[in-house]
Amino acid sequence: MAIANMITLTDAAAARVKTLMDKSEEPVLGLRVGVNTRGCSGMSYVVEYAKEQRKLEDVVEDKGVKIFIDPMAVMFLLGSEMDYVEDKFQSGFVFNNPNEKGRCGCGESFHV
Repeated sequence: MAIANMITLTDAAAARVKTLMDKSEEPVLGLRVGVNTRGCSGMSYVVEYAKEQRKLEDVVEDKGVKIFIDPMAVMFLLGSEMDYVEDKFQSGFVFNNPNEKGRCGCGESFHV
């Protein structure tokens, strides 16, 4: 069961999730989003394929894709927007997270 507005996806993020699912060598249900303790600010986002729903995991369905939320990450992701950005120098998922209090200089980690 998902918490309303736990995380939303932009159109670009949803399109990228669909592309990644189509390219997966194994069947996947969607993507899993979590946070790990690492980086110079303390935490970083983790995105991986979700082949199954894990115990206590919330599932958010938005724009035709499923995002599985690691239960340990719920309090850090509540109200976040997941986007996908591609430019000359990098591409990847980015999170617009109202819970962040700051980010490191390189943008790879955050703290709440």
